[in-house]
Amino acid sequence: MATTTPTLGSSSIDVASIVSNLVANKRAAKDKQLSAAVTANTTQISAVGNFTSSLTSLQSAIKALTDGTAFTTQKTSVGDSTILSATTDATAQPGSYNIVVSKLATAQKSTSTAVTDAKTAVGTGTLTVSVGGKSMNLDIDSSANALQDIRDKINKASDNPGVSAAIVTGSDGAHLVLTSTATGAANAFTVSASGGDGGLSKLAFDPATDTATVKAQDAEFTIDGTAATSATNTVATAIDGVTLTLAKEGTSSVNITNDTSAVTNAMQSMVTAYNSFISTYQTLTKYDATNNQVGALIGDATVMGIKSQVSTLLGSQVAGGAAGAPKSLSDLGVSFQVDGTLKFDSTKLTKALATNPKDTQNLLSGTNGLAPKLDKLITGWTSSTGILTQRTANLNTKAKDLSDQQDAYDLQMTDYTTRLTKQYTALDTMMTKLSSTSSYLQQQFDALTNSNK
Repeated sequence: MATTTPTLGSSSIDVASIVSNLVANKRAAKDKQLSAAVTANTTQISAVGNFTSSLTSLQSAIKALTDGTAFTTQKTSVGDSTILSATTDATAQPGSYNIVVSKLATAQKSTSTAVTDAKTAVGTGTLTVSVGGKSMNLDIDSSANALQDIRDKINKASDNPGVSAAIVTGSDGAHLVLTSTATGAANAFTVSASGGDGGLSKLAFDPATDTATVKAQDAEFTIDGTAATSATNTVATAIDGVTLTLAKEGTSSVNITNDTSAVTNAMQSMVTAYNSFISTYQTLTKYDATNNQVGALIGDATVMGIKSQVSTLLGSQVAGGAAGAPKSLSDLGVSFQVDGTLKFDSTKLTKALATNPKDTQNLLSGTNGLAPKLDKLITGWTSSTGILTQRTANLNTKAKDLSDQQDAYDLQMTDYTTRLTKQYTALDTMMTKLSSTSSYLQQQFDALTNSNK
């Protein structure tokens, strides 16, 4: 960092230039040393960060193998998607089911007798709406007893048990249409009127005796001949891990199979991430004799040790197991290349999943599987107490120390600049005085010489 000096006027010495050059010469070596140290430390921080990032990317890539979700992914198909749809979760088991939907779940809807229009007064009294064991009582007086007033009171009631109101106007007049907000027989509602002038009785409805516009009912269906019902058309409890959404009456099959492509995709992700990790490692630790370039982490024991452990684990074999069961990644189509990268042949994996699915899952995702072991290693290196995290923390501390050293040195050079400026200014002043004295003496000498002629 350059240190500035004040500009001083002088007839004999250029103080500013002299001080500037002296300061620049004095600090050149130290500035070069600090700059080199800062550059080297910054390069190390970046290199360790890149190496750590490549490891965490590898860890993310194997997640579906680590937690085993790659082996629990299901593929679901239905015979007639207009009848129903189906989704599965991790607990679903492969199987085929024949489903016959005889009834869909519906929400009750009732339509009152007609009045002239929405503003027509209906009557006074108490209107009670009940759904299951819940009910609300609406007090209707003559100040607000039009059909539209009653609609609004039903919809805005804080204790509404589950009924919505609307007005439908036909050629015969306006009707109050009530609809249950939930499907199923248990959500059928009744409407009764009491007190007042008796006019509210035209809104009364009892599903046991009156005819509903739409009757409340449960969905009814069979699964391979086994009868089942549901209050809704979304059925999540009929088949373990399967959610059925019923759309219309009819028959459809549901087929659930293991989705082996999920394992294949997970394996390819691991290979791709590992190859990226190796590329990063090779870049950071290489020596290019042709261009005289050295990797930022060349010869770094920590980095070399981590890479060795990762490669050794992925190239290892498991002991025991059934005859013909896969014992290494090479048995699943993953092989090491001359340049240290991996190559993946999915046909071997597909065959292993078909002939030894459980052993393949154990090798990759079991308690002692390769993916959980690798995940544990990477977590150990990159966690808050891991060696790579600590390494980065130490480098950041060193960066702060170097910055403090630079600040201290800049302050030292400022003091040095001030001291030199004072010294050379004093010299300049003295030389100016000497110059004046010399001129005076010369004048006296010349005068004396002239008087003797």
